[in-house]
Amino acid sequence: MEGAQLSKCVLYTWGANSYGQLGQGHTGDQAEPQRADGGLQAEQVRCLTGGGGHSAVITESGDLLMCGQNHKGQLGLSHTSEVITFQPCPLSGCGRVQQVSCGWDFSIILTGDGQVLVCGSNAFGQLGVSAKISHSAEPLHVTTLNELVTSVAAGLRHALASTASGCVYQWGTGLSSHAKRMLSPQPVPAHLSSKEPCLVPGLDHVTPQKVVAGSTHCICLTVKGDVFLWGSNKHGQLVSESLFLPLPVALDRSLLQGERVTDVHSGWTHLVAKTESGRVFTWGRSNYGQLGQTNQATEKEPDVSTSSGQTISRPIEVKALFGATQIACGSEHNLAVVAQLSGVRHRNFPSPPPSPAPPA
Repeated sequence: MEGAQLSKCVLYTWGANSYGQLGQGHTGDQAEPQRADGGLQAEQVRCLTGGGGHSAVITESGDLLMCGQNHKGQLGLSHTSEVITFQPCPLSGCGRVQQVSCGWDFSIILTGDGQVLVCGSNAFGQLGVSAKISHSAEPLHVTTLNELVTSVAAGLRHALASTASGCVYQWGTGLSSHAKRMLSPQPVPAHLSSKEPCLVPGLDHVTPQKVVAGSTHCICLTVKGDVFLWGSNKHGQLVSESLFLPLPVALDRSLLQGERVTDVHSGWTHLVAKTESGRVFTWGRSNYGQLGQTNQATEKEPDVSTSSGQTISRPIEVKALFGATQIACGSEHNLAVVAQLSGVRHRNFPSPPPSPAPPA
């Protein structure tokens, strides 16, 4: 899942709250936004993000606070009990937290000095540490990433990292079963089945700016504004005729009016990209309206999968979001802030009513 950048604001939360992930001091679902509780103070929140059942906040001072589901230690608080208010995550000797990304039941923490810490479940090798470790409630260093890391991303059961030297690494076996089915009898490339950080081939000629992860797909945005995609294309999220891309493939810029991409976001099975002129494009699964597209029947591509639910397998502009200043994706919904002369309006793409289970 992805975070939204905030400044000088009070944190309000709402929605599913079975594990206390809203940080409101209880575990009842919340239909209306209410102020979060715990170690948060006004004008302190800088960045926030959420996972399968847990939430994370980075403060202006670079501290990390966590709450919610913790059965695998994904909160990094040295225990496995649920936490229903935001609590500080002690990271002694690591300095400020630069980024946090939450997967289904694990978390990846990037510090200001480029170190990567992980906590939670390691059942699929998604922590990138020894396979002998089933889970960890203590944040662990990913020691095999022995260079400055600039960006991290947590998928459902896999993870990505980009480095200052221009490399992209992947670990976790969350994509391997898809790869085996779709690539057979060809072997599965190492980066799709490794339980420790493995160099992703095919990106040696570009400079990564950001990595992003969906449930079973991967994205790399380069400093030149190109978007590379690989993994499962079951719902058209990779804009390809193939149902699985084992190696990164560049998105054709002509599909984005020839423009450079300045930012990209991902839910479980859909993508949202912003271009240099301020255009916003979406594509992938649209069964819950998560693409923000209506009356596009004439532009929809055939469903590339055999699953239920509509897909749009090429980028289509959502004109109402032109000039969006902030975009965030949940599993199957999105939020965007769009500035106007008269003020700021918020756009909320539809999401399913129940708390989602992990996709197949």
